Amino acid sequence: MVKVLVAMSGGVDSSVAAARAVDAGHEVVGVHLALSRHRATLREGSRGCCTVEDAMDARRVADRLGIPFYVWDFSERFAETVVRDFVEEYAAGRTPNPCLRCNEEIKFAALLDRAIALGFDLLATGHYADVVEGADGLELHRAAAGPKDQSYVLGVLTPEQLAHAYFPLGAAASKADVRREAAERGFVTATKPDSYDICFIPDGDTRGYLAERLDLAAGAIVEADGTVVGRHDGALAYTVGQRRGLGLTLPSADGRPRFVLEVRPASGEVVVGPKEALAVTGIAGSRWSALGPLEDAREVQVRAHAQPVPCRVRVEDGELVIDMPEPVTGVAPGQSAVLYAGTRVLGQVTIDRSFTAEPALS
Repeated sequence: MVKVLVAMSGGVDSSVAAARAVDAGHEVVGVHLALSRHRATLREGSRGCCTVEDAMDARRVADRLGIPFYVWDFSERFAETVVRDFVEEYAAGRTPNPCLRCNEEIKFAALLDRAIALGFDLLATGHYADVVEGADGLELHRAAAGPKDQSYVLGVLTPEQLAHAYFPLGAAASKADVRREAAERGFVTATKPDSYDICFIPDGDTRGYLAERLDLAAGAIVEADGTVVGRHDGALAYTVGQRRGLGLTLPSADGRPRFVLEVRPASGEVVVGPKEALAVTGIAGSRWSALGPLEDAREVQVRAHAQPVPCRVRVEDGELVIDMPEPVTGVAPGQSAVLYAGTRVLGQVTIDRSFTAEPALS
């Protein structure tokens, strides 16, 4: 019998994932991860996850399924990796993806390592993605429910980790079907709102969170030519592609809106300009991982909900370089670019820089 450890966040997706693992005849154990040291914190509306309230909901589902359930404290590892990375990336003027980093450092590293050490064969989560047996081994693919597909945040997995990954919702037709199934099973999570924003910033105030941990010194908002068009209270709270909340005091000459083009931590400047100045045709980074032959990649996705665009991949001077024939906007250092061949995930790279050039695509 296959032993499966299910990471139960307390949401509807992981609840149904656990139920499907039980239905498949596996020996199932549920575990909720305590990721905050402030365990008295309760869920605020539909924001956040992994709170005391979520742990109680996960336990109710486990009890209904008749499976053992535990709460494991991973708060120290979470703080040392995911939270620290988040703060340090913003301090460097980059835009991190904490959900992707949590999959890399917590769920499919720390948690999976413990699961294997305890004799479990598979780690199941409520992610919408699919593991398929290919000609050369296991492959990670997009989920059937396209709009809910979460393969992007799983692009950091290694082949060794994928061998122990189990995504029971991969074939789900839609989130509505998952909620309907949860209701039919009598789960308290059936109508629970989806979590969003960053789990360790449940009120959604990223600027306030960073202000408590970084020196958000006031500075200038400038155009590319150095013209000062406004002032800010902290450059590190801005992200590339941002349009709202800029507080510009000098309107643009053409009357069109301005977007954040660059954040310069050293000088404290925020550079703004027209939307077309955000367009890039290439990205590169030195930190990447592979789930398959990267040279076979035909599309790249630069944000969790972005549309993939055609690409070509090469390695040059220690960097993974991705050329794109179609300009992409809103690309920020620190984001992850995930590579695909059709529905298959081939790997990812953390973006260090972007550029505009004529790609040599055949």
